[in-house]
Amino acid sequence: MTKPIGVGVIGASPGPNSWAANSHIPALRALRGFELRAVATSRRASADAAAQAYGVEGFDDARQLIDHPGIDLVVVAVKVTQHYDLVKQALAAGKMVYSEWPLGATPAEARTLAELAKANGVRTVIGLQSRFAPAVRRMRDLVDEGYLGRILATTLIGSGVAWGATTDRAHAYMFDAANGATTLTVPTGHALDALTCVLGDITSVTATLGIGRGVVQIADEGADLPVTAPDQIAVTAGLRSGATASIFYRGGLSRAGDLRWEVNGKSGDLLLTSPVANGNIQATELTLAGGSTPETTLSPLELPQPANPELAAIPVGPARNVAALYAAFAKDLAKDTYEVPDFAHALAIQTLIADIQASAAR
Repeated sequence: MTKPIGVGVIGASPGPNSWAANSHIPALRALRGFELRAVATSRRASADAAAQAYGVEGFDDARQLIDHPGIDLVVVAVKVTQHYDLVKQALAAGKMVYSEWPLGATPAEARTLAELAKANGVRTVIGLQSRFAPAVRRMRDLVDEGYLGRILATTLIGSGVAWGATTDRAHAYMFDAANGATTLTVPTGHALDALTCVLGDITSVTATLGIGRGVVQIADEGADLPVTAPDQIAVTAGLRSGATASIFYRGGLSRAGDLRWEVNGKSGDLLLTSPVANGNIQATELTLAGGSTPETTLSPLELPQPANPELAAIPVGPARNVAALYAAFAKDLAKDTYEVPDFAHALAIQTLIADIQASAAR
């Protein structure tokens, strides 16, 4: 048995609306290769509550967690505006780092962090877990196996649920483009990563970005909030394979469905959808259908169960894909491989997003 990886999570306040509490904590508890040893929040009361809920040490100063001798891997699961400073501190301390997506609020921040990780020889993980969803993995395998023949085109339409007509004060920052957590950078960014994982690199983009809702309401304050972050994202792209891609994300929800991804090949087609009102491909339930001959219509495709029994025991939901990312990272460390998306990969996706923004500005 190898020694478990000691983990500290920054931003692990307990509660139903906490991403870390609903994904990272159950994922870590399910995997024998990891041991949660500390959590950090911004307030003493929430740090104490987290410590009691998870049975580990709790800090209201993230630096104490970073310096903790039992922490091998620092998980940064706070607002993107805080990623740069916390990730930089953890890298400087020589700790492995798992940062939630996006890596930085700007491509410049992401580049600095990726370069610092490389210079320090530190292992990193970026929270782009949609590629570990069973439906996405199955799509990639089918494409690689030639199920569709030569890929002609793909169309991906989704909803950025959190960017609707109302919000609360805690999430109001996401409607300000300067803060780096927008419909483009978050749900569209996750979708772009899934698309390139399945179909290969994007080599050219054109885009139109629009603000459909110029004002949203802060529900818990009854106040209006001006919006500067685009909530209508229209991208056309060329893939290295020669196929053409169309990606459209909107803020909020749609009665017509919140996630639909088609891949069209010379011989067949695939269709990935979510049966629930959630367009966040990385954190929603997914179904897959396909047809591979002229005589067949689309029919449901069976998704493989995780080979790892620890993953199979986790219910479908936010924790499963995150756990799969952790498990892949543990495998990388054991075999000295580099299969999981790291900070260099994060920079590549954020550079692609910057290209989309530049195209829309022309």
